[in-house]
Amino acid sequence: MEIRTIKPGQGRVAVRHDGFSNVFSELSAAYPLKLLSPQLSSSNVSIVYMLSYGGGLVGGDRVELAVEVLDGARLAILSQGSTKVFKTRPGQRLSSRSQIYPVTTQGMEVHVSPGSALFLLPDPVTCFRSAKYHQSQIFHLAPDSSAVLLDWITSGRKSLGEEWVFSKYYSLNEVWVDGRRIARDATLLEERDSLGGPLAPRTLRETLAPYSCYATVIVYGDLVQDTVRHLSAAYATITVFKQNAPLPLLWSLSTMCEGRGCVIRVAATETEDVKMWLGKALSDLEGVLGVDVYRRAFS
Repeated sequence: MEIRTIKPGQGRVAVRHDGFSNVFSELSAAYPLKLLSPQLSSSNVSIVYMLSYGGGLVGGDRVELAVEVLDGARLAILSQGSTKVFKTRPGQRLSSRSQIYPVTTQGMEVHVSPGSALFLLPDPVTCFRSAKYHQSQIFHLAPDSSAVLLDWITSGRKSLGEEWVFSKYYSLNEVWVDGRRIARDATLLEERDSLGGPLAPRTLRETLAPYSCYATVIVYGDLVQDTVRHLSAAYATITVFKQNAPLPLLWSLSTMCEGRGCVIRVAATETEDVKMWLGKALSDLEGVLGVDVYRRAFS
């Protein structure tokens, strides 16, 4: 058997259902990435936790994860706490010759075979002051695969007065079904340079106020049709009135693929409010993933 080596920051996950239970044919990672899979009572649902050493990622870290979900397996990818992005390692100083605040990059490429399902349900990304973060996540599904893909960001360390003070955040999510791209979602957040005009440019904090957490959820496939239907019905009942003040939470929904999927966007003044809303909106997943996995994702 050939043993494939992995480079720093790389990880590989391959899980399949052998007719009786899920089996990992590969679960490997190298610093600063760490992967853990706890034992579950379910026979066809597995969890992989994506972690990082030292409590977060720093400028210059590069993480690349390749995932395969095969033969009817269901895989939930979670994290333990928010993905913290530092400009440098706490207590570390950059030398004068170092690149100032290099970019932290994280990439994921996922292949989900027919009848299999992926549930990407991590905690949000939290970028600290002056951090730069670039994320790219590509998902390849079969027509009868299923997926729920959550991507969200907080404003930073509000308790320390850090709200939208990172240098740059870029996130790209693409979903392909049978070789056809059905969704492409890109988010770019960065401070604007002054263009020398009569008006001062708005800061990132001013642009995104009053909300401190933004989330995007992409839902697709047979296993999650109950979620698509009930959220579509709930959204159809919303009536928009002029407000004297911004609502504490807003959400929108767009269907795709003739109703086989949808894209949900949520914004709220508090991160915990987004998490509670997601837990209720995606409550049908409890019947797909099981109570244990569902509670790990949303408790």
